[in-house]
Amino acid sequence: MNYQDTISYLFNSAPLFQQVGAAAYKEGLSNTHALDEHFGHPHRRYRTLHVAGTNGKGSCAHLLAAVLMQSGLRVGLYTSPHLVDFRERIRVDGQPCDEQFVVDFVAQHRSFFEPLHPSFFELTTAMAFSYFAAMRVDVAVIEVGLGGRLDCTNIIRPDLSLITNISLDHTRFLGSTPAAIAREKAGIIKAGVPVVVGEDTAETRPVFQGRADECHTSIVFAQDEGASTAYGLQADQLSCQLTGLYQARNLHTVLVAIDALLRRGDYPISPEAIRGGFRDVCSLTGLMGRWQKLQERPTVVCDTGHNVGGMAYIARQLRQQTCRQLRIVIGVVNDKDVRGMLALLPSTAVYYFTRASVQRARPADELQSTAAELGLHGEIYSDVSTAVRQAIADSAADDFVFVGGSSFVVADLLSSW
Repeated sequence: MNYQDTISYLFNSAPLFQQVGAAAYKEGLSNTHALDEHFGHPHRRYRTLHVAGTNGKGSCAHLLAAVLMQSGLRVGLYTSPHLVDFRERIRVDGQPCDEQFVVDFVAQHRSFFEPLHPSFFELTTAMAFSYFAAMRVDVAVIEVGLGGRLDCTNIIRPDLSLITNISLDHTRFLGSTPAAIAREKAGIIKAGVPVVVGEDTAETRPVFQGRADECHTSIVFAQDEGASTAYGLQADQLSCQLTGLYQARNLHTVLVAIDALLRRGDYPISPEAIRGGFRDVCSLTGLMGRWQKLQERPTVVCDTGHNVGGMAYIARQLRQQTCRQLRIVIGVVNDKDVRGMLALLPSTAVYYFTRASVQRARPADELQSTAAELGLHGEIYSDVSTAVRQAIADSAADDFVFVGGSSFVVADLLSSW
């Protein structure tokens, strides 16, 4: 098989959460441990940092990777989902995984893993850990896929655990309250491994503190730290390619996490590396889809925010735009609080309702109907590309077109842009 054949095999042979949702979720870590044993525990050959949370974990993982790269380290980065190419999930020093490695990995090991019937994420996690070992990285930043306690990335023993925040998402698997979800995310906290929590509430803080106490490990709540960050640097004083309003908290969280790494005494991170990593994070790591401006006149921006917590920040930023007319191209997936997301959006915008090219996408007519009940009005379009083209065609030079609601809407946009 060539690369495209191999990717088709992976997408079609292993249950893929982004396509089918719950059917792809595998309870427990038995497959993960079997794969890890087969590949010789590759994650033990390099240092790791573990990043969990409802929102912001991808941005924080990329920021950490960029700073470590600027510090002269060879850095692996494992994130999900991908937007355009599968290999975005597995990067070394910002470069996507080699195509031939993907082909060889499947060809050489399918006779072992096929009888296990692993999920797509279980298999790609094993691939990522193996690739980082083959590439001899110094450290790998590992983003949790879903939850934490039972996530297949949770076999690593990192130098630091980072939990960004808690919001109601994936409640079918993680629980229906912030405290229940926090318990699942707190499952990445391990004995002797320091943990940083980016945002907490009265409901979630005792959960994190309790888990840290059980593990006899130190915990830092970034909201308490104020100016006590790496070298005293302040997020609002640093230039950064990530310009979404919600990034301010992520930047502060990462600065507190870097300070925790510096206290270990064995990470060669300088103030210059922090400034350079923040300033050039997207260029260094290939990060896309976070308040990403695609063009001007009219302005077109996309963002992968896909739940109520993420949409709250996006809605705030949309209301701050100075433009003749705001136009919003939106699609969502079925397992989200669609009404809660739509209720945050401005009624003065013109809406273009669409659906992403994944099975989980909510039909555009259902989205339009729910939106109309909330005073949001617009037409239906069969696919993301058509919706965006129409929004741009309808726009004057000083209009603002926003595309989002789902990572998969942004993926379809970027694939056709």
